[in-house]
Amino acid sequence: MQPTRRFMWLLMVMALVVAACGTAADTTTTTAADAEPPTTEAPGTTEATEPEPDPEEPITGEPIVIGAAIDQTGFMAPFDGPAIVAAQIKVDQINAAGGVNGSQLELRVVDTQLDPEQTTSAAIDMLDAGAAVLLVTCDVDFATPAVQEALNAQVLAVAPCIGTDQMGPVRFGEQGELAFSFGNVAQDEGAVMAEFAIDQGWMTAAVAKDNLIVYFQNVVDAFTARYEELGGTVSIQEEFTNGDGTIGSVVSTVANSGVDVIVTSTAFDDMPALAQGVRSLGDDTPMLCSWSCDGAYWIPEDLSNFYLVTFASVFGDDPSSEVNDLIAAMEEVTGQPPATGGFITGAATIEAIAAAIMATGGTDGPALASHLLTLDGFPTITGPISFSDDYHTVFGREYRVLVVQDGQHSLVETRQATSPADIG
Repeated sequence: MQPTRRFMWLLMVMALVVAACGTAADTTTTTAADAEPPTTEAPGTTEATEPEPDPEEPITGEPIVIGAAIDQTGFMAPFDGPAIVAAQIKVDQINAAGGVNGSQLELRVVDTQLDPEQTTSAAIDMLDAGAAVLLVTCDVDFATPAVQEALNAQVLAVAPCIGTDQMGPVRFGEQGELAFSFGNVAQDEGAVMAEFAIDQGWMTAAVAKDNLIVYFQNVVDAFTARYEELGGTVSIQEEFTNGDGTIGSVVSTVANSGVDVIVTSTAFDDMPALAQGVRSLGDDTPMLCSWSCDGAYWIPEDLSNFYLVTFASVFGDDPSSEVNDLIAAMEEVTGQPPATGGFITGAATIEAIAAAIMATGGTDGPALASHLLTLDGFPTITGPISFSDDYHTVFGREYRVLVVQDGQHSLVETRQATSPADIG
């Protein structure tokens, strides 16, 4: 993400998004069940987890500390907060089942407030205190100071939900072998959107490409690449930068253009402006968007024929009972369910980290990274996930395709991309 260009537009929708996600700008945490704001302590636990089984082995080792230098009060809090709540619940479940290699997991959270100096300081403090893994905010630009400290210390750096290939060697060079994200890599997300569109018989598309952040761009580029591979034709390709005042022109071009589907990956003010603008011109063409369009907080009550792909459905119809149980547990902690399916990546992050520690027998950063690279269809609460030398961000996850009709979301199907799209 590019902080210098998006502050105003993110802040304009912050209050709405934060309210929808169960976080607030005047609190320092969303994870404590008793709402007492910790500083560097782990988020509180919840009684909404599964009943505690008898531990399979005694807890004899020192706690394994997972540090989290994330945003709890700024505009990344709606993304970081739900993921950390889910991560803490998963930590509690693992500990109740006996921990990992005879040790309990301990999640310690520091609010960076997206300040680079505070981010660096938080990372250094947690690493000095023995953090074996460092979780970072779900924006690679804001995460970079913490990531770099972890990489310098040869400690695994993990973002729960960055959606590009930047968490890895692409951005951090050779050191980036220790950097990973449990978001969906945009090349995979765009590919699954294209494959869904083709299966619906939508053979011509108008694409609205938002250049605000790399994730938006890469999703649309991946859609276009896979769509054309499969025989689809992108008849119209419009570009804009969220907040630049040109969305009206984009709407005029893509609406009533005779295509089978209108495709985008965007958010913030221009997301409802695009959807409502097309519909206001009498065009009921199917619209298709990425996870960035998930959530009910922005949906006009009469919006229909609008499709999106996401991690999980928060609308009561997810096909996984485990996902629905986690949503209920999160509602007990925060007072309301998560606003989008992105929360689930926090739980998957902890599952995979715990498995890597168990498999390698320790917390050595390069060993954990090497193990993560072997994951191919590894089962998590989010479905199977994979990493590779090319992609240190998840691909192969089972997406939920949702449709909005009359302002209400419902599940259409689950599907995986056949492979990430090649966008060069």
